[in-house]
Amino acid sequence: MTTLINTLMGSALVAASLVACGGSGSYNTLDGDKPLVIGHRGAAGYLPDHTLEGYRRAVDLGADFIEPDLVATKDGVLVARHEPNIVATTDVKDRPEFASRKRKMRVDGFEEEGWFVSDFTLAELKTLRAVQPLPDRHQSFNGKFAIPTFDEVLALAQSESKRVGRTIGVYPETKHPTYHAQLGLPLEDRLLAALAQQGLTKKDSPVIIQSFETSNLRYLRTKTAVRLVQLVDGYDINPDGSIDFSLPWGQPYDLTLAGDKRNYGALLTPAGLAEIKTYADGIGPWKPYLIPTRLTVGADGKPVDLNGDGAIDERDRTVMRATSVLADAHKVGLFVHPYTFRSEAKRLAADDKGDPKAEYRRFYELGVDGVFSDFADHAKAARDD
Repeated sequence: MTTLINTLMGSALVAASLVACGGSGSYNTLDGDKPLVIGHRGAAGYLPDHTLEGYRRAVDLGADFIEPDLVATKDGVLVARHEPNIVATTDVKDRPEFASRKRKMRVDGFEEEGWFVSDFTLAELKTLRAVQPLPDRHQSFNGKFAIPTFDEVLALAQSESKRVGRTIGVYPETKHPTYHAQLGLPLEDRLLAALAQQGLTKKDSPVIIQSFETSNLRYLRTKTAVRLVQLVDGYDINPDGSIDFSLPWGQPYDLTLAGDKRNYGALLTPAGLAEIKTYADGIGPWKPYLIPTRLTVGADGKPVDLNGDGAIDERDRTVMRATSVLADAHKVGLFVHPYTFRSEAKRLAADDKGDPKAEYRRFYELGVDGVFSDFADHAKAARDD
């Protein structure tokens, strides 16, 4: 077991994980250790996405890693935003000085309208403030927090590690890498340069790089030893629990451009996982790839409103048997970090009866190696109970 762990994760990382997670060895994870809690976009359940305050809150709630999504400014600086289009995550639409910047752009082959980070210098972007993109979450912190650079996020992870006495990792995502390359703002070398400045260049460094595309991960593999993760998306979940692979989210965009017919589902076959292992260390699948849920369809062909609230949502879905994806991934030595875990009742299956811990426990028992969570405190509590 020791040899296997050292090979897959690096002995220094294992030591850090044992300190951070207790090292009970009683989990079905790849290395037998406790699964990681990854603060998805910071503490997105409580504060606006991708702010230093949100990342700090995630640490206080127990996150082992914080997750910045990275996009590039007009002057080539990496900043943390969920998408290049910032209409939903900043107060830009309320800033008259930037009204003329509103325009349409094609992102991964589909036209969007809004304001795009690549049209702003860092100095301009720093005048904006973050807002909560989900209307059903607290809006009271809108307009209070600035947009951080990746360098600031890295510095925060270091200072927070000292403050709380445990290593806080950083889990950056390269957002729409082909889109950025087409703009002349490729993300990869900028990302690696920022990591190198902090000495984060080894396999056991507390950093994991993720991407929904494949070719930029292959490029990164030739440039760095840090761990890489292939993210796996889907457009929607069909009533029977299967995945809808419609574009733009059903296939890596670099494969779309290349005329490659493989969708994300093909990446999770045994052959697809074996190929991922040649350039990545883990996978980050949308969670229904691991444990699907389904709607009950009535005689009229329409979904049944199980809880009778007049709406069809996750509360009307029931949990199905786990797929073989996690076992297949572990078999070839890939760790598995599914996304995204959210605690609101309407985002939980009927089986969970409104208790987010029930969902976490189901995935922990399956053997996931970590979870991307909007509510790190709930993820940690379910893990450590």
